[in-house]
Amino acid sequence: MLSKPAVDARRSGAKVYPDARRALEGLLRDGMTLMAGGFGLCGIPENLIAAVRDSGVNALTVISNNAGVDDFGLGLLLQGRQVRKMISSYVGENREFERQLLTGELEVEFNPQGTLAERIRAGGAGIWGFYTRTGAGTELARGKESRVVNGQHYLLETALSADVALIKAWKGDPQGNLVYRRTARNFNPMMATAATVTLAEVESLVAEGEIDPDQVHTPGIYVHRIVQGARYEKRIEQRTVREKLNGLVA
Repeated sequence: MLSKPAVDARRSGAKVYPDARRALEGLLRDGMTLMAGGFGLCGIPENLIAAVRDSGVNALTVISNNAGVDDFGLGLLLQGRQVRKMISSYVGENREFERQLLTGELEVEFNPQGTLAERIRAGGAGIWGFYTRTGAGTELARGKESRVVNGQHYLLETALSADVALIKAWKGDPQGNLVYRRTARNFNPMMATAATVTLAEVESLVAEGEIDPDQVHTPGIYVHRIVQGARYEKRIEQRTVREKLNGLVA
């Protein structure tokens, strides 16, 4: 259930907020479910995540493909013990995540990456669940309904939705129309459709009419609040370069 300030902000049509902290006002509460977009550390809502950390909200369920790294991205929320449960796919870059998982401090629901993406997409499309062959016959099948179709085993997976989605785009306008760049289009667009309230932070906030309608990836109807982010680090999880040969890259 949205608080009154959030409902009023949505009805007023005033989508642009001066900073991440104020964009989150009236939305956060202990025990809520958040979606956080991006792929690895690419296209993550850096400013919004930091503002959630600073708010002190606790017992969060966080739906995200990755879990950040130890001191960046969602790793900030894990450091502060603000996350009760993670619903994720790839989490191998975060030692604090590993520690909390092994000590039982953190509940984790692992998903194959494609299944996670489809569960979120289904949540935005109003689809309650779907059957998939992915995970059949593995530990992931434990406790799930299954069905045999044409001799193949399928698992029932249910849709995912959230109270609030935190997403990141390259460019946006005051109506919330968004454009992503390259890998940032993983998870951000589908999460924008699968939450009660969607907050978008953008690198560039342009005037209405500056985005070609044919280039819009997320229509503004899905976005309730938008903020221009600042001081993006855009870290790389694992920087890998080739060895130099005689001063040149091999």
